[in-house]
Amino acid sequence: MPDLIATAAFGLEAVVDRELERLGYADRVVEDGKVTFAGDESAIARCNLWLRSADRVLLQIDEFAATDFGELFDRVEALPWEEWLPRDAAIPVEVRAVRSAIRSPRSGQAIVKKAIVTRLGRVYGLNQLPETGPRFPIDVAIVADNVTIAIDTSGDGLHKRGYRKTAGVAPLKETLAAGMLQLSYWKRDRTFADPFCGSGTLPIEAAMLGRNRAPGLDRRFLAEEWPALPRRVWDEARSEAKNAIITDVIAPIVASDIDQKAIATARRNAETAGVARDIEFSTKPISQFRSSDEYGCLVCNPPYGERLGERGEAEELYRELGSAFARSPTWSFYVLTSHPAFQDLVGRRPDRRRKLYNGRIECVYYQFYGPRPPKCPPATLPQGSGVDARPARADHDRVAE
Repeated sequence: MPDLIATAAFGLEAVVDRELERLGYADRVVEDGKVTFAGDESAIARCNLWLRSADRVLLQIDEFAATDFGELFDRVEALPWEEWLPRDAAIPVEVRAVRSAIRSPRSGQAIVKKAIVTRLGRVYGLNQLPETGPRFPIDVAIVADNVTIAIDTSGDGLHKRGYRKTAGVAPLKETLAAGMLQLSYWKRDRTFADPFCGSGTLPIEAAMLGRNRAPGLDRRFLAEEWPALPRRVWDEARSEAKNAIITDVIAPIVASDIDQKAIATARRNAETAGVARDIEFSTKPISQFRSSDEYGCLVCNPPYGERLGERGEAEELYRELGSAFARSPTWSFYVLTSHPAFQDLVGRRPDRRRKLYNGRIECVYYQFYGPRPPKCPPATLPQGSGVDARPARADHDRVAE
């Protein structure tokens, strides 16, 4: 069985690595934008169902050096594509090249496609492939003349859980929201709050994490259509995921926003996700944020003030957030924003700062730690689930000045 690759947005590689560790996969190699690991055919199903912060799961076919199109063709044509691709396989190809002698992604795409078609045509005795069957998107990454050939098993990105039918003006990607939660010290027995919840992504992901609900449980994946992957693999993985759901009472998850329409959307999304009963939604400004719980975690993605005329409003929100910090001195706070003066506006130095990307916007994830709750034992979780009570760490997790 070839290796698998879990791709990840910059800054979330350590989170994905921790998720894979929790799922029981060893021999992991963490690199920029991906984690490569060893796994059997069941891992394709389990990782698609369970990974919360990865973008996709790829089946790595080979890795080799190539400095020209002739060498690229020969190496790709020699691979045993027939082990995975049937005679009617649809074969879209995407090529990305960085610091490589093969500079034209479009030409590389044509070469790779021709090589695969040549191989399959010879094996199946066809002059022309019909490409009317299941899709096998070929992912080719060329970095400094090192070529990685893989097949995308996910189809739609893993952020598409299926619950967000509608979104707000600036929706937070589900995978990023899950990453923010796993980079925090929030656990299912500690109150969670998001006073800028928008369409509800952060509280919904928190509820799914707290319930140990696999994020991909309610959607389909491209590899489910592949003849080489037995149906039982997916049935067993889904059965495992359903049995792992925690039904015990979890700590309150409270979500609010000043926009009444956003709250209505968030409620609908929570209902679709099956976690509406776990979240307390309300319409109110950040200035009214209060909690009677002594210990909790506030995780949020407030407006950045990127658009002209909105910067002043965002800065006032940050000042109000600083007041919320002062009103809840035993809480921990986690804030994602691109605003360069955020730290000064809230009037508090973060314990950690981490660079993350919200789409194409470079942001900083500010982490302010409150005191640890007394007699707070580690969370007990089912073995093999995608949840971990510890926040993920990495070398670039240090405070950046």
